[in-house]
Amino acid sequence: MKTAIYPGTFDPITLGHVDVIERASKIFDEIIVVIAHNSKKTTLFDESERLDMVLDSIQHIPNAKAILHQRLTVESALEQNAIAIIRGVRAISDFEYEFQIALMNRKLAPNIHTILMMPHEKYTYLNSSIVRELAKYGMNTSEFVNEYVANKLLNKFI
Repeated sequence: MKTAIYPGTFDPITLGHVDVIERASKIFDEIIVVIAHNSKKTTLFDESERLDMVLDSIQHIPNAKAILHQRLTVESALEQNAIAIIRGVRAISDFEYEFQIALMNRKLAPNIHTILMMPHEKYTYLNSSIVRELAKYGMNTSEFVNEYVANKLLNKFI
């Protein structure tokens, strides 16, 4: 069985993230979405809320599941017996960052491959920070996240 992990903060998970998961699920037998703790980020949602939103967003993908993980991504990949780490890239700036991380992960675990996937072009401008900012100002986010996540965002700022 070929397993890949898709790590991220997912604060919140967007339709761009879901697009990458859907496409990766056609390549791998199992996709494990890893809700990671990032010490450089202050999140709007706590880990359990982010896990809940991810689970709701991927429920239609039969070979996808989600877990929480507090340590290095490569450690999560090893624990899950994954052969690959999926990373989404939207722009050159994403690539430069992901390239550095991929090289470090290869140094730590040479048998785990990093796969960079671009989201559908309709999501290339989309990221969680933009969605949070829209929600903060009362804008409708349902074009960017599923209905459940849109409601969670709305309730955060009421």
